[in-house]
Amino acid sequence: MKIAVYCSAKDCIPASYLELGEQLGQWLAEHDHELVYGGATGGLMTRVSRAYRQTTQELNKPNNRVIGVVPARVIAAGRKDNHCDELIEVATMSERKQRMREIADCFVCLPGSYGTLDELMDVVSSGVVGEHHKPIYVLNHDHFYDDLQALAEHMHELNFLPQEELYKPIFVNKLTELYESILS
Repeated sequence: MKIAVYCSAKDCIPASYLELGEQLGQWLAEHDHELVYGGATGGLMTRVSRAYRQTTQELNKPNNRVIGVVPARVIAAGRKDNHCDELIEVATMSERKQRMREIADCFVCLPGSYGTLDELMDVVSSGVVGEHHKPIYVLNHDHFYDDLQALAEHMHELNFLPQEELYKPIFVNKLTELYESILS
């Protein structure tokens, strides 16, 4: 399965989040999933992709692949990850989101900033209108997304969201819950 991971590219975040990225990268490689991500260096992006590649090498899994989708501005800033098995260069962030939606079979949203939220909302809104039916898992590590989850519940209570949502993000609190959800 091709799993897109959305996450922070910042290095100065708490260590527990960086470790979370490493654990996810290892698990993806151990279970023979392909990693699809933003193709840039820094923060959780680097931790997920590095752990994925290292685990793939250690376990001798030659069919595991890292697919990076990187915008031109990131390349111009010198932040392109040169260790992807396939690097897709795109013109804009909008094109990056579209390509990642097309490539991936499911999505995992780790903690991040505006870009991560933008990617999450892009997947959710395109799923709501029926452009895809691919699941998106939001890892609420250390209650990072509590307020977002509360906002979704508030929107639902006020009928801004349909009573029976056909598509919505799946919030999980631990990596083990994420793994179980992906495998089920």
